[in-house]
Amino acid sequence: MSVRSARLTERQAAPPGAQLPTTKGSWPTTTSMRQPFVNFTRWSARLPGTQRRAAARSDRGSVPAARAEHGCDAPTPDVEDLPVREILDRITGLVVLVHGPEHRIAYVNEAYVAAFGPRPSGATAEEALPELRELGLLPLLDQVLRSDKPRTVKSRKVASGRSYTFTCTPLTTSEGGGVLVFAADVTDHADAAERLRASERRHREAAVTLQRSLLPQKLEQPDDLRIAATYQPGGADAAVGGDWYDVITLGGGRTALVIGDVMGRGVRAAAVMGQLRTAVRAYARLDLPPHEVLQLLDGLASDIDASQIATMVYAIHDPHEAKLTYASAGHLPILVRDELGALHRADEPTGPPLGTGGWMHASGTLDFPPGSTAVLYTDGLVERRSEDIDHGVDLLERALAGATGTPQVICDRLLRALNVTADHDDDVALLVLQNPEHTGSDAELFRGASLDLLGGVEAAPRARAFATGVLASWRFPPELCELGVLAASELVANSLQHGTPPMRLRLRRTDRRLIIEVTDGDDHLPLRRQAAPADEAGRGIAIIATIATSWGSRRTPGGGKAVWCEFVLKEPSRG
Repeated sequence: MSVRSARLTERQAAPPGAQLPTTKGSWPTTTSMRQPFVNFTRWSARLPGTQRRAAARSDRGSVPAARAEHGCDAPTPDVEDLPVREILDRITGLVVLVHGPEHRIAYVNEAYVAAFGPRPSGATAEEALPELRELGLLPLLDQVLRSDKPRTVKSRKVASGRSYTFTCTPLTTSEGGGVLVFAADVTDHADAAERLRASERRHREAAVTLQRSLLPQKLEQPDDLRIAATYQPGGADAAVGGDWYDVITLGGGRTALVIGDVMGRGVRAAAVMGQLRTAVRAYARLDLPPHEVLQLLDGLASDIDASQIATMVYAIHDPHEAKLTYASAGHLPILVRDELGALHRADEPTGPPLGTGGWMHASGTLDFPPGSTAVLYTDGLVERRSEDIDHGVDLLERALAGATGTPQVICDRLLRALNVTADHDDDVALLVLQNPEHTGSDAELFRGASLDLLGGVEAAPRARAFATGVLASWRFPPELCELGVLAASELVANSLQHGTPPMRLRLRRTDRRLIIEVTDGDDHLPLRRQAAPADEAGRGIAIIATIATSWGSRRTPGGGKAVWCEFVLKEPSRG
């Protein structure tokens, strides 16, 4: 008879409550000591399958039938008759059995000894199980003992560098409660998870680097605006999105302001964003109205990636009109605080996002007089998972109402007011612009004058006389005055010959440039061409392009066109 069969026979014949003698070799020994006798039959682990197994044992009718179907008549011993200690000794998982309120060691298996060394029986876990103390598991043992419910702690790394998942299960015995601690080696899984996290970090860093490289490295600073912008990527658990902003000087004192958001995450969204931003800058050079720029971008967005859509606001600031002309493709409204502190929100028109197609966009206007502040932003600033986005826009309005200072200071205050931190769950792009009020000596550096021209032979002499007087009053050097008068004369002559009334000559100076502009009712834009020696006309635009720093033309919203040129001042003229 085998040792196991003898043990089963002896166990069945023993009276209830009697302890069975051990057989040689049936209990493991450590390298330095022999484990004392522990009666495992008096311990009962309260595991989920206990009641199910008990019900199966009570229903003896179904088991023989199942055995007969498979042709097996050999009796199967009950679970209580299996050699529990031998099983625990042979499993690869680490097992510790503690009992009592001090968690005294009753048993450790061979795998535990191999991992952490021998542990004296009867010693407290505080003294003899320092690895559990270092991992913070001793309070968990108290919790399991009090609640009588199992607890699991996943993937804890020990001093040896290996990782284990610990499961603490309550046990009961006639001598009191205990806890069975089982540790499964999950080092391979933990290392794989760490490699995956490292790969995700590298991927995110690459996306953030790409995102930042595609944003303006330095904002253009127009003469008539003060601008600041910020981009805040989402936290470590948030993938980088496609938020962007841009500032584009159009010439003639006008400035384009852009903010947008490509739907989606990661490098793909950032790449689409970069292509859209490049396209916006190219279309902006055409000096088109905002809705026409969005119309062109709508078709381009579908060509770039048909599965991606983007929201965007494109606005143009014109210092002559003190207005923001804008068009929106499904983006959040522009917010403006005027010089009196009143808040205004851009209303319609708002079209669908770029890439959807089949929509005619339209432009709207917002008053933007000196002393005003405007905010353009993406949804990451105002959108929260538990709140409606309109509530976030309301919070931003209230924050803008109390935010004063430079545009950069306002940027920082708005981010703090909306609780945007390094752990924010979405990326944020924010653009703040101010139309400053010029007082004192600065007022002399920002001035403008205009003259309405009715046409006729007297229009050119009137324009020359007007330009001469205005430029002299602005105390420009004689050379610049002469060039300015010549440019005004050529622009007016071009308008008289090729345009239609009404016509207007506008002069504007800033601390950095002189701008001369002529508008008329004809919408045919002039082109620079090479005049033949015998031609009597066609040299006006060529002269303008030669003497001025830059020149350009655009169609005006009400019909007609504007032709302008500008001269950059060598240094601010202060009289």
